[in-house]
Amino acid sequence: MEYKSKWQGRTIHKIDRWFPSSKICSHCGYIAQSMPLNVRKWDCPNCETKDIDRDINASINILRQGLKEIKAEDVT
Repeated sequence: MEYKSKWQGRTIHKIDRWFPSSKICSHCGYIAQSMPLNVRKWDCPNCETKDIDRDINASINILRQGLKEIKAEDVT
């Protein structure tokens, strides 16, 4: 990915490997204490969002975290 991104003039930013992307509700920010890998969809007990798809939710949270970290780097 790094080679391809440089070739296309894009940027790659890696977030922490242990960032709990699939445990964070992308609607309200609630963090689930535990979530076994067999749980593919879950309901947020905080904002009551139903059937949160684990992978889609994780991708939203990864994007947000990456943008947040890039913005913080630009400030410093």
